[in-house]
Amino acid sequence: MTSYTSVPRKHTAETAQTMSDVRYEVDRLDRILVEILAERQTFMDAAARIKPKREAVRDEPRIEQVVSNVLEACKEYGLAPEIAEPVWRLLIEQSIAYEFNSYDNLKKPDTRNS
Repeated sequence: MTSYTSVPRKHTAETAQTMSDVRYEVDRLDRILVEILAERQTFMDAAARIKPKREAVRDEPRIEQVVSNVLEACKEYGLAPEIAEPVWRLLIEQSIAYEFNSYDNLKKPDTRNS
């Protein structure tokens, strides 16, 4: 399991005094986002392994459920939906493309002995 504490926090938005302070925290958060996205990606591999048919990779109702969940979380955490929705829709599309690739690589026939 991931801990997301790889780089220590030095400032909050309220205590940052310089652009260097701001950039440090943005870079720190970007590293954490990469760590979280890498963990999320492992579940795309799991989904590709578990799904019985390639057609199941793209699941429109699930896409809308994920976006709806994110928009609800935005209310709790103060993230502007104008940022969140397009970011998540792109993340979902890229995740689906990744999962298709993973599915194809996992399910391709073994031609070594043919």
